[in-house]
Amino acid sequence: EDKDYPQPGDLIEINRGPYQHWALYVGDGYVIHVTTIDDNSPPMLAGSESLLISKVKVKKELLVKVAKNNKWRVNNKYDRYRIPFPVEEIIRRAERRIGSIVLYRLLLKNCEHFVTMLRYGQAVSEQVSDTGAGTQPAACMGTA
Repeated sequence: EDKDYPQPGDLIEINRGPYQHWALYVGDGYVIHVTTIDDNSPPMLAGSESLLISKVKVKKELLVKVAKNNKWRVNNKYDRYRIPFPVEEIIRRAERRIGSIVLYRLLLKNCEHFVTMLRYGQAVSEQVSDTGAGTQPAACMGTA
């Protein structure tokens, strides 16, 4: 799992300071992730009220555009106790969602939940679990 060479189907964790944004690598430098609907919208901050429940868009964009100057890494940490779908199935599931508008709920349907559902068929987010039952929002969102 070399961060410089992600493989299709890998989960990408982007460190954005107090939270991590998650994306799914699909090859050729591209990821699929959830982000604000309008490209001109200001980024939503982890503590903002608008993060509790909102609508977001599924986009396919270059990893370098999504990560910007933030550090990122391949992090398939859930492989320890979950079996990922075959790569072709992961990519098919992800590409089917491009352009969709989906419900975003900080504690139940965040970006990590989205990509883990694509990879494993089950939504998981340790960054929400690690906040002490949601007392301190730590999940992701922002413009790409």
